[in-house]
Amino acid sequence: MTTTIAETADEAVAGIEDGSTVLVGGFGLAGMPFDLIDALIRQGAGDLTVVSNNAGNGDVGLAALLAAGRVRKVICSFPRQSDSYVFDELYRAGRVGLEVVPQGTLAERMRAAGAGIGAFYSPVGAGTPLADGKETREIDGRVHVLEHPIKGDVALISAHRADTVGNLVYRRTARNFGPVMATAADTVVAQVAEIVPAGEIDPETVVTPGIYVDRLVRAEARRLTVQGAR
Repeated sequence: MTTTIAETADEAVAGIEDGSTVLVGGFGLAGMPFDLIDALIRQGAGDLTVVSNNAGNGDVGLAALLAAGRVRKVICSFPRQSDSYVFDELYRAGRVGLEVVPQGTLAERMRAAGAGIGAFYSPVGAGTPLADGKETREIDGRVHVLEHPIKGDVALISAHRADTVGNLVYRRTARNFGPVMATAADTVVAQVAEIVPAGEIDPETVVTPGIYVDRLVRAEARRLTVQGAR
């Protein structure tokens, strides 16, 4: 597989179809692929299922995609926080669906997709509404819940640096869900602050190997401050 270097973010997200499941990296604002999300809004794909750690902050990034009416369902760990008013209003109005998944389970369900694991048992959520309708099994005296993989049609992630063959290096907490999402989607699109020639990145520092990355685009890093409430 060859990694394609796109000239623009719009080119990088071309071809994403209505009804796609889109894995979106980021932990709050850290590691959010803002340029790719803005391009996806311009691209026009709708009826999307978005998988992310949370349901957007303020009016930017994932929140902007929600506000544009492009999202049918959100699968996340933290749908509500002080600045998640866009999602909150849409959910209360019945305009977007929600599946809450504990954070570690969310990461493991995507890791399972990337590893080809059919399903796995976890004790997290057992005996709570999160386990409703799911198969359970007692293992070593403890109830476990059967969880299935989450696979994306597309993953939109942000990294700090890439080389021309797609190897990615992340910066601190911006690493978060990017590496696991890159293994769990049919098409992986990464925005990075810098693209260097192959061989310039120390192999020991590569987190996501280029074999997982389909498209790259260089994007300026943003420093954003979002108000806690509207």
